[in-house]
Amino acid sequence: NDKPTGKVDVKLNLQGVPEYTIHENVAWDFIEFNEALQQKVMQADIVCFGSLAQRNDTSRETIMKILKNCRPETLIVHDINLRQHFYSKEIIENSLQLCNVLKLNEDELPVVCELLEVTTEREEQQLSVLLNRFNLKLVAFTKGGEGSLLMTPSEKSYMLTSKVEVKDTVGAGDAFTAVMIVGFAKGDSLKEIHQKAVEISAFVCTQDGAMPAYK
Repeated sequence: NDKPTGKVDVKLNLQGVPEYTIHENVAWDFIEFNEALQQKVMQADIVCFGSLAQRNDTSRETIMKILKNCRPETLIVHDINLRQHFYSKEIIENSLQLCNVLKLNEDELPVVCELLEVTTEREEQQLSVLLNRFNLKLVAFTKGGEGSLLMTPSEKSYMLTSKVEVKDTVGAGDAFTAVMIVGFAKGDSLKEIHQKAVEISAFVCTQDGAMPAYK
């Protein structure tokens, strides 16, 4: 489309923590649904989407159409990315009703639980509520340096985060999700999937940039 490429301004506060300004009315706010896109969706084994891209009506409606055109066996991954004020209960609830895999982190889980009125206190119980309420096949919960938890309706896997010399954490979460969902689609065991996802995301943390060359 004729909109400008998306841009994010990053500013470090006095504590060195980055603060982001995600500019609106950019190209990814205006994704149009068309026949070519529908054909690709109907062939897809995996579809991954977030909440940030749904801040504009045009892209949100397109994403909803994409999800409703997926095949029944398609793995539909909702990698929640709550940013600034660009989310709502409606967006999160609609997304969870249309996905079958959920990925979220320790900052996102409390927000989701508050919006969806999940009242249990322990994180594992909260994840179990979401798993059952939305009939999910898999939930992935990451806690940075404290580890991660994968849950299915029948089993769970908890693993500590690998200790590495961190250069750059950008892209580590996406690497975790990508490795996890490919393994899940192949039918690998939950432990095997989890171990590989932890190892690859740790490797990304040791490299500069979000997309390093894999060894």
